[in-house]
Amino acid sequence: MRRTERFSKLRSSLLSRYLLIIIAALLFLPVVLPLTIIAYGLFNRMDAEEQPKDAVLYSNIKKLEKLWHNEALLLQGASPEVIDQRLHELSGKYSRATMFWVDGQGMTRLTLRPAKSVQEVEEVGGPLPVHWTTATAIAFMKQSMKREPLTIVAFVGDTAESGEGFMVMQIPESVLNVVLGKSISIWYGLVLLVLFIAFAVVSWLFFIGIRKRLLRLQTAMTITGPDGMPGAIASGKPDEIGRLEEAFNTMVAELASSRRRESEEEDLRKQLVSDLSHDLRTPLTIIRSHLHVLTKEKITSQGQESLKLMDERIADLGVLIENLLSYNLLNSGRVILNRERKDILRLLRESAAAWYPLWEKEGFKVDIDLETKPLYWSVDVVWFRRILDNLYQNIVRHARSGCYVKISTEVRAGLRVIMITDHGQGLGSDSTSKGAGLGLTIVDLLLKAMELDWTMESTQQGTSIVLFNPHQEI
Repeated sequence: MRRTERFSKLRSSLLSRYLLIIIAALLFLPVVLPLTIIAYGLFNRMDAEEQPKDAVLYSNIKKLEKLWHNEALLLQGASPEVIDQRLHELSGKYSRATMFWVDGQGMTRLTLRPAKSVQEVEEVGGPLPVHWTTATAIAFMKQSMKREPLTIVAFVGDTAESGEGFMVMQIPESVLNVVLGKSISIWYGLVLLVLFIAFAVVSWLFFIGIRKRLLRLQTAMTITGPDGMPGAIASGKPDEIGRLEEAFNTMVAELASSRRRESEEEDLRKQLVSDLSHDLRTPLTIIRSHLHVLTKEKITSQGQESLKLMDERIADLGVLIENLLSYNLLNSGRVILNRERKDILRLLRESAAAWYPLWEKEGFKVDIDLETKPLYWSVDVVWFRRILDNLYQNIVRHARSGCYVKISTEVRAGLRVIMITDHGQGLGSDSTSKGAGLGLTIVDLLLKAMELDWTMESTQQGTSIVLFNPHQEI
């Protein structure tokens, strides 16, 4: 069973299919080319009607050479008439060949040329010399080395010592081309071309299929639906890419399940924060009212300090609950901003006037340096005042050591900005009233909702908060 599964995986593997293509390419030269040559030979045999009837006589050159030497051996000691007669007989049988012989004195005795075509006569060459010398013999042998035409030479008696001369057979090149097989013709070239194209097409189809599937997977990864999650894709072949597609679908399903659980937990958390905020407000209000009553009773100075500290901590807790409720509303998208074009500098003056008694009570030095020229931003007045309240609350809680607050305007990078500065120890220092940073988080959410921006520079010498409208020039 395991062997069957392994074989099935191997058969469906991209690697096995690619190796099959490579093996086919390696076998192409040693296997396919010989097969095409054999097929070409069979084609030539089937095309026998185009060949001359006596073509078989010239099909074996070694056999012709052996025949010619045997005939020369048999003519040893024969008279010129007998040799002429035998050559006539051989010429009648091998009618496409040129035959002649030269006697021992170097005289050409008989020349028999084929009468089939003028072309074959021209291929054999010009007239033969009547008297052969050493120079003419050497020139003839050099010409015969080119095999155009094929020349077979044998001494009469088949030995040079006999001194009886030599006999020659010449076969035209056109006859050899027909007999020994046609040169690589257009049909053979077409067969090879088709095989090469087939191999290229198979390789191209293999890789184009892989490319299409990878692009489909890439598209599925990059395109998300309305919920921000990619959609599942249909699984293809059970190969490596198919297993990758299945893994992608599994990942998408797990992400969707995780996103669903996260959304449910987020809704539960928001509901819990909202419920706790409302449930804690009432008892805190009652506790503060009773503390206020206790301050009117006759209590020692130490008791009065304890009541004051309790009232401050309850007030901080009230602010924290208010921030939690605001953060919950902002995160859930249930806050609707009514933005209007307002003079921000006027809102700053009004907010600073409302906080001035508290700053004066805490011993803060207040420096307000605002321009007289109005600065108009599109804001929600209520929530913008909430931004300022959170920033001022942070100054009271974290910058008491510096007892300084400054509200001013400047021009930075071509923009009119608002600066709120204190001389505290900075947000990085340890503080007994240090919270979770919800106030600044709410500031950031509200400013983004109003298409405003802010920066904060905090050191041990103080903190500077810059509010600005990135879309408004001077």
